[in-house]
Amino acid sequence: MNINSGDQVLIMSPDEKTFLVTVTEDKKMGTHKGELTLGDAIGKSFGEKIYSNLEHPFLLLEPTLEDKMMKVKRHTQIIYPKDAAFMILKTGIQSGMRVVECGAGSGSLTMALANAVAPDGMVYTYDVREKHLENARMNVENAGYSDYVEFKLKQAQEGFDEEGVDVVILDLPSPWDGIASAAKALRGGGRIASLSPTYNQVEKCVENLEKHGFVYIETSELLLRHIRVSTGKTRPVDRMVSHTGFLTFGRKTIIKKETIDESTDPFRAPPNS
Repeated sequence: MNINSGDQVLIMSPDEKTFLVTVTEDKKMGTHKGELTLGDAIGKSFGEKIYSNLEHPFLLLEPTLEDKMMKVKRHTQIIYPKDAAFMILKTGIQSGMRVVECGAGSGSLTMALANAVAPDGMVYTYDVREKHLENARMNVENAGYSDYVEFKLKQAQEGFDEEGVDVVILDLPSPWDGIASAAKALRGGGRIASLSPTYNQVEKCVENLEKHGFVYIETSELLLRHIRVSTGKTRPVDRMVSHTGFLTFGRKTIIKKETIDESTDPFRAPPNS
């Protein structure tokens, strides 16, 4: 697969530092190993090398979704790939689905959602700050997912424009502000996911999910530890990104609480035996 002008390429230095760049004919890039002429990559295949003006070799690698997510220009903290992947799996997002994301941030999760719903679905991403929304738009466009995303400047409490969506993702400081809007936007059986950094946020989020008729509510935390492999002395790396957030999930019902007969309620805890 040949590299063309306008393609994104992950460039790796001899000491394994990586740079995500968009290749153009006359663009140059300074590095700690000398200056690169990015046009030298055009016509080459992924896996080949180009050289800096100091004759250091740089590998041309095909960027993955994870690379694109981690290398976005940030105005906010991002949702890490480990959390994004679990959220997509738990909520069952796949091609053709319609997903509302509230809290576009820097667009990292937006990319993952767009990748999951493509080519027939759509992500509607909301944020209250125009600066954040425009940065997310730029990052998503650079990653090649803009055909599957609509950007909207609006507060969660004002409600979402969409109805009957499959999934709502909340990445808000106060996720409970978006739960009522999510309940209105979701189809019956639709799923919700929320990321919160603290226990008290999770508690209030779950309380509000229960009030709005969500069931199958679960909260999890994922820790990812990398391993340094060297013959005879393999061990965990010295540093790790541990706590990134608590992930809370739920599913929407369309049963009104006042109509439920407690003796036949399928969600009621079973009696003690």
